[in-house]
Amino acid sequence: MKTEHDKEIESFFAQLKEKDNEIQIPDFPKAKRQRSVNWWIPLGIAASLAIGFWFANNRPEETNLENNLVIIRLVEDENKEQKFIIETASSIDVWESPTSSLLTDY
Repeated sequence: MKTEHDKEIESFFAQLKEKDNEIQIPDFPKAKRQRSVNWWIPLGIAASLAIGFWFANNRPEETNLENNLVIIRLVEDENKEQKFIIETASSIDVWESPTSSLLTDY
């Protein structure tokens, strides 16, 4: 059961629909893709990898350790004379604590 008020509302909205159908919608231009930015991404990745490989392979050359070690010793001979002995070696074979003499001499 439609009342007169309902019929008025229906006719009002019907008129609005007709007016909406008469409106011409303008054509919107299509958005242009920015292709100039897309090539920066792979170029940046490639440059980062190249710099990373360069830093990884740019290690200093290993130097030969032969005769790079200088050993200076203070030795006391039989006449209680002390002498410095300077030697070069590639490694330390025997290590003696610098405070070991405190246990034996005093």
